Amino acid sequence: MSTLSKVGAEPSISYTEEATDGRRIIPDSDLVGTHPFSAARLWNREPLDDFYKEALEKYPNEASIDPIEEMKLRKKIDRLIIPCLAVCYAFYYIDKTTLSYAAIFGIKSDLKLHGTQYSWLSSLFYFGWLAWSLPSNLLMQRSPSGKYLAINIFLWGVLLMAQAASRNFTELAVLRILSGAFEAIADPAFMLITTMFYRRSEQPSRISMWYAANGVGVAGGGLLGYAIGHIKGSLASWKYEFLIVGALCSVWGIVLFFILPDSPPTTRTFTRGERLLAVGRLRENQTGVDNKKFKWDQFRETFYDPKTWLFFLLGLVGNIPNGGISNFSTLIIEGLGFDTLQTTLLGIPQGALVCIWIGLGAFLNGRLPANSRTLVCILFMLPTIAGTLGFLLAPQDATAGRLICYYLTGSYQASFVLGLSIITSNTAGQTKKQLTSAMIWLGACVGNISGPFFYRTQDAPTYHLGIGSMLVSNCIEVLIFIALRFYLIYQNRKRDNLAAAVSEPTKDSESLGGISTVRPHENDTAFADMTDLQNVK
Repeated sequence: MSTLSKVGAEPSISYTEEATDGRRIIPDSDLVGTHPFSAARLWNREPLDDFYKEALEKYPNEASIDPIEEMKLRKKIDRLIIPCLAVCYAFYYIDKTTLSYAAIFGIKSDLKLHGTQYSWLSSLFYFGWLAWSLPSNLLMQRSPSGKYLAINIFLWGVLLMAQAASRNFTELAVLRILSGAFEAIADPAFMLITTMFYRRSEQPSRISMWYAANGVGVAGGGLLGYAIGHIKGSLASWKYEFLIVGALCSVWGIVLFFILPDSPPTTRTFTRGERLLAVGRLRENQTGVDNKKFKWDQFRETFYDPKTWLFFLLGLVGNIPNGGISNFSTLIIEGLGFDTLQTTLLGIPQGALVCIWIGLGAFLNGRLPANSRTLVCILFMLPTIAGTLGFLLAPQDATAGRLICYYLTGSYQASFVLGLSIITSNTAGQTKKQLTSAMIWLGACVGNISGPFFYRTQDAPTYHLGIGSMLVSNCIEVLIFIALRFYLIYQNRKRDNLAAAVSEPTKDSESLGGISTVRPHENDTAFADMTDLQNVK
């Protein structure tokens, strides 16, 4: 078998078909293809177990990894993955707020919306998401993840453009449901891709990087809304909002199909040596990289693991405020006494602050001792709670003060981002990872569905009930972070005690309290597609 002496060596597709131990050496032609339209590049479902074994053979321990070479590779991964996911997330948020901007551009009167119909349009989006979330996650497990995400993003844009043709509530409602179905894969895909390319210690900061584009989407949506408000064409302004954002989104989906990799072994812009290092350095994660096989034992474990339901509740209470804010933020700001174009511009500081909050959360978490994430999450809930209280209690004529309080409510985004990294770091097994990820976003669906109904038409422009729902949700979210912290401490102590009881690696597998008592070598479990409860490592 030929070998690569340096990480940066040029890739070769002339590897022999079999190693000395009988393991098949997967040729580069099967991993990255030989031309832009080869099957390996367009839709690669090559089993990767033998590539993982090759990576572990080359990098059997941490000492075998050159820190300088790893740093170079990590920067290369950052340049490839983070911009792709960040642009996706910016579009993702702009897409969800188009209805909010359409509201101040006259869609309510043009479509003769009345009563709770606008709230229903906000919520129906998440009914589509709710219905298609689990099936979409299972489809992604059977598909190249980057390609599957790109196809869904292209379809978001198509459906968003179609909404410009809506003539009544019913037509727009159907399109909103379909849009929600195709957006259901977004967050789980972003989380999955992050876990496939980064060490656990790197994941909180990387999730923060792409999630901060949420703020870019808020600010960009404000700028775009301001620009669209000045278009004097033959169509209503809200139609241009859907057409322009939808077209940009579809174009990005096409670009993403060709530039976003599906996994480290199939990243065509990396040499073979870099791909082996990209896999080998994730050995310590003990959460696997990519596996296309659905496992029923992992399915069952997902739903009896208490963490799953805590994550579901986190998604629920973390998105009741989001469901209202993403669709009523423009109406809340307009209710403070600003005109339509001023309202669109005042969305920009809100987006900038979201970026700052998320950046501060990642910065602080990276400089505190290990296992401080839940504490940082609780800390960043405090400005949100203070801002919500201030908005509720400040006099109606205190416009500047109430606007500042409203801006403070965005700090919960930092807490939610770090909460997502708790999932990626503490859930193992491909089927379980995708189902657990789906569960937090199922909770998010329920929260986003219910959130708009707290913003009743009769409460405009103050929306006291809606702001009150934010306050209650934020307080419950703090309690969930406390519960997660104590549960994970308990599980870690239990795992340590079990590991201490087995002094040497053993081939016999038993289970105690749902956790395996086997103490194998970490290379045996690194990519074995075992769950966090099955793997004592």
